[in-house]
Amino acid sequence: MKRILFMLTSLFLLAACNEGKKADTRTTGDDGIDSTFEYKVDRFADIEILRYPVPGFNSLTLQQKELIYYLSQAALEGRDILWDQNNRYNLTIRRVCEGVYENYMGDKSSEEWGNFETYLKQIWMANGIHHHYSEDKIMPQFSQDFFVKLVKSVDPGRMPFRDGMAADETLNEILPVMFDPAVMPKRMSQTPGTDIVATSAVNFYEGVTQKEVEDFYNAMKVPNDNTPVSYGLNSKVTKVDGVVTEQVWKLGGMYDKAIERIIGWLEKAATVAENDHQKQTILSLIAYYKTGDLKTFDDYSVQWVTDTTSRVDFINGFIETYSDPLGLKATWESMVNFKSIEASERTRIISENAQWFEDNSPIDNRFKKEEVKGVSAKVITAAILGGDTYPSTPIGINLPNADWIRRDHGSKSVTIDNITFAYDKAAEGNGFKEEFMWSDDERGLTTKYGTLTDNLHTDLHECLGHGSGRLLPGVSTDVLQAYASPLEETRADLFALYYLADPKLVELGLLPDNEAYKAEYYSYIMNGAMTQLTRIQPGKQIEQAHMRNRATISNWVIEQGKADKVVELKERDGKTYVVVNDYDKLRALFGQLLAELQRIKSEGDFEAGKNLVETYGVKVNPVLHKEVLSRYEALNLAPYKGFVNPVYKLVTDENGKVTDVTISYEENYVDQQLRYARQYSVLPLKN
Repeated sequence: MKRILFMLTSLFLLAACNEGKKADTRTTGDDGIDSTFEYKVDRFADIEILRYPVPGFNSLTLQQKELIYYLSQAALEGRDILWDQNNRYNLTIRRVCEGVYENYMGDKSSEEWGNFETYLKQIWMANGIHHHYSEDKIMPQFSQDFFVKLVKSVDPGRMPFRDGMAADETLNEILPVMFDPAVMPKRMSQTPGTDIVATSAVNFYEGVTQKEVEDFYNAMKVPNDNTPVSYGLNSKVTKVDGVVTEQVWKLGGMYDKAIERIIGWLEKAATVAENDHQKQTILSLIAYYKTGDLKTFDDYSVQWVTDTTSRVDFINGFIETYSDPLGLKATWESMVNFKSIEASERTRIISENAQWFEDNSPIDNRFKKEEVKGVSAKVITAAILGGDTYPSTPIGINLPNADWIRRDHGSKSVTIDNITFAYDKAAEGNGFKEEFMWSDDERGLTTKYGTLTDNLHTDLHECLGHGSGRLLPGVSTDVLQAYASPLEETRADLFALYYLADPKLVELGLLPDNEAYKAEYYSYIMNGAMTQLTRIQPGKQIEQAHMRNRATISNWVIEQGKADKVVELKERDGKTYVVVNDYDKLRALFGQLLAELQRIKSEGDFEAGKNLVETYGVKVNPVLHKEVLSRYEALNLAPYKGFVNPVYKLVTDENGKVTDVTISYEENYVDQQLRYARQYSVLPLKN
């Protein structure tokens, strides 16, 4: 099961629907954030790069700031691991392109050079040559001949050719991967009826078939194991002398050099931990990196989830399995953060009432937890993003992923306040609502309540949605296979949507009245049924897990409510709009679908889950798609957002003692990517 939420609504919709709200209520001057703070950094292709502020950093103790510094360095050291995981040619292609960018002395005014710069910025954003969201290969808009000329014009001594290879040898290796659309076209393939291992370009498997991998891991599983490890989480599967085997990602194994440096910074972090529990958590993670043992990873996860008193927190490691077609292998990621004290009051109320929400869920009583344990929720301020959370990042996180740890020890849920704040500020006045919302009524709802209900939806999704329900005895956590991710996100979204309209939220003081929820209901259906299509290329289907999730919910309720016209797609002046006619019946439909999603998960009903996603979450109406793309293009908005990180520096006295940690926001996107390439690149060019 996956837990990171890569935007409950699409990035542009989240920002657009929140425009005009008075969200800037925090005190920011002490951290260099004021009315002159520049949120927008760069714009290219379909991407806009933003900055995020870190309010409150300078108010932390010196020990906390020093801890954040060491953890942030550990967060950046794993950068190249992710690049290599995404494709085994990524590091070679990136470093060759960076070598050209920094050392080419010829004409940089041509259109092809401009297209080359854009390509480099795109693969930085995607952490590889495949689009970070669509999974399609990013095709260069410059010619192969132009690229060859660039590479050969640079002094070979300044180029990172692998293992003494000359330019021609390196080019022969990477040119087909870059320029041939038939070579490695999808980072992750999910086409039914195909070998999704063989047709995916991720570097989790090499020389093996889907059946061989499935048989390999099925043989490891212990029947009726009540506390199973996450088989295959931290390894690449290959063949050695014809025998299927694993290359484990650990110290002394695959990715050794990067992991060694991650460990070094974690060891420094342990010396300034806030308390003994946090110190033991860090030491457990170090032990896992040293051994690669998945039981040790579970021990670390238990330590981490039960640390609820430290203000500074982090994730670091091989965690989420979205990029693996089989849902087994985890990409490397990290995020360092600290608790936003005042903003966490909302999540405290939710977590304290977790049992009420579980007891009153519309699901079958067989699937309810008799006792909800250890639900910890907070609002956080992100201090650094790394690996698979950078440059594109989630707005909410719920971990750990192992169902038995969640059952026995609970989970941590966070909403990332300063990231959503940056989206809001960057999108003020962009015209999105005026173009796509049916009337002033819907625009008024989202203006008045949109920020609140969207954040509350995230809180409910992460804090309670993912942690709700239970598996029946004997049901495996991975039985839903490639459909596990979209189905789990669908289940958590439905939980949040269903409860947003419950009077209990008004009673708890989480919503001001019984009308507020309608802002999120309308925005969600509009996005899932229509506006998220701006992220899909013409002729393509929906493949990304969260997009499938939103489409499944939106298209299902439109179809099931058709007789009563609960939700309609109406045309006016040649444009299509979502119209919600009955919000009460819409909530009832959410409840019905939630009950079915929980049954599918609890019983492990693969066929029902597959049919639901394939029927409602994959197919794209080409006529509606063309219209939405045209209307969105006229707004000149970027559908995807990424971020640059702030820069932290240690301040020491003449004896080397740390006296302060400073934060600055001046570094731009290109300079940051090039600095990261110089400072955090230690892996060989092809693993």
